[in-house]
Amino acid sequence: MVLAMSRHMFVRPTFRMDQGAWVAAHRDAFDFFGGVPRRLVPDNLKTGVIKPDIYDPKLNHAYAELAEHYNCLIDPARAAKPKDKPRVERPMSYVRDSYFRGREWIDLSDMQRGALTWCTDVAGRRSHRSLDGASPLSIFKAVERPALIALPIMTFELAAWSRPKVGPDCYIKVGKALYSVPWRFIGRQVDARAGERTVEVFSDGVVIKTWSKIERGRQTDWADYPPHKVAFFMRTPTWCRRRAGELGPSVLEVVLGLLEDGALHRLRAAQGVLGLAERHGDVRLDMACRRAIEVGDPGYRTVKGILVAGTEAEGIEPVQAPLAPAHLHGADTLFAHLGDTEAAG
Repeated sequence: MVLAMSRHMFVRPTFRMDQGAWVAAHRDAFDFFGGVPRRLVPDNLKTGVIKPDIYDPKLNHAYAELAEHYNCLIDPARAAKPKDKPRVERPMSYVRDSYFRGREWIDLSDMQRGALTWCTDVAGRRSHRSLDGASPLSIFKAVERPALIALPIMTFELAAWSRPKVGPDCYIKVGKALYSVPWRFIGRQVDARAGERTVEVFSDGVVIKTWSKIERGRQTDWADYPPHKVAFFMRTPTWCRRRAGELGPSVLEVVLGLLEDGALHRLRAAQGVLGLAERHGDVRLDMACRRAIEVGDPGYRTVKGILVAGTEAEGIEPVQAPLAPAHLHGADTLFAHLGDTEAAG
């Protein structure tokens, strides 16, 4: 960042130029100068300008938020017009030759600290032709710094914006974590602002959900789901009894027995029994529950062991097929009369 009048500059080396690094560099530049320029003329990189337009450019959410916080105007250069910002284009070769060439650093932090020292002690004190031989730092202190906008009292919070789509399970993905939002927004794209401590979700500029930020996992508010779906997702005792009745009478008997005494204590076991239907099917699960009841141990481990061993049908008498009527022949005697006819002929 180069100030237009004094040519005093701020240099920030970085290994990446994503949304967070771009906004953080601006914040640190304002802190370095001790004030904010009234007008910024950036390039049209995607981390700052989503859609270039000479009349109404569309800014990235985080970049626009920074401009609002510091009360400055962002006026991007025209696309493919480097002369719109010559004061930052021309010094690039000077930065390369004077700062980067022949230097070594321990890590990125060491490189960034060295850049600040170089900006003040070397670039800031050089004799500049456009300033009639005066140094950028002297002009900055005498004239330009008093004209800058004062820094706001509150520190700017770095935030990353994204535009996730609400899935059918009411979750959106922000970073590596999942957050639930009200079910009426399923299928719609929303704006998510991930700050340092919170995640805010917007729809048409209105906050619809606020969460404390987590790095991984999921945050769930059951109030975000339709009332008739809450019991299903929470696997409540009421849901377990209803689902067991759908799977078969023996499954219902086992589940009722588990929930009869200390429902909350044995709720997980009932949920486990019902979950076996997903792998083994309704019919086999009902037979396994019947077998577990017969052996006197109708619990989750017993039912699962029966299904794994495939012994759920033991002790169940096979159903005999009804006898065929006398006038129906079996497969062996269907054509037997033809031989007798040929012999008589």
